[in-house]
Amino acid sequence: MRAKVLERFPAGAPRGSWPAEEYAARRRAEGEPATVVMDLKSDAFLVVVPGPDED
Repeated sequence: MRAKVLERFPAGAPRGSWPAEEYAARRRAEGEPATVVMDLKSDAFLVVVPGPDED
């Protein structure tokens, strides 16, 4: 599965703050199927949407 990264958020957000989840929720409210995933290599949360599959 391919995905397009819409936004990156550092994993070190203040306690009780979920900026990636809040951003994804706003995108979902606009009709985009946004999901939050963790990129362990860069220690960041990524907001992604499904991208086109390449054959």
